[in-house]
Amino acid sequence: MNETYYEFGAAADRWDRAQMFFDAKEYLTAARILGGLVDEVPEQVAPRLLLARAYYHSARLGKAETELRAVLERDPVEDYAQLMLGRTLERQGRHAEARPHLRMAAALTGDFGPDAP
Repeated sequence: MNETYYEFGAAADRWDRAQMFFDAKEYLTAARILGGLVDEVPEQVAPRLLLARAYYHSARLGKAETELRAVLERDPVEDYAQLMLGRTLERQGRHAEARPHLRMAAALTGDFGPDAP
């Protein structure tokens, strides 16, 4: 894959650029930028979580699942990652696997409304 201008610069600039592309619903471009950031700083959760969201929104569900599981290895109480993993598994038709993650997300956020799993 050819590198483009938006893959260069300081990490903070690329993070801002990735967020801009994500907000513009240019998920594949955001993922391309974020992939480089995640490789550089694998211990940071925020770029990996946004990368997972970009994969989810571009229907790259296997990649989203991989990133979400990596987030949860680093931060098991990241409620949004639990929710996203549950939704990603649901979208793949893996409802039984999704349920514990959705329940954990509800427990972490205190969201036990009528639609809670």
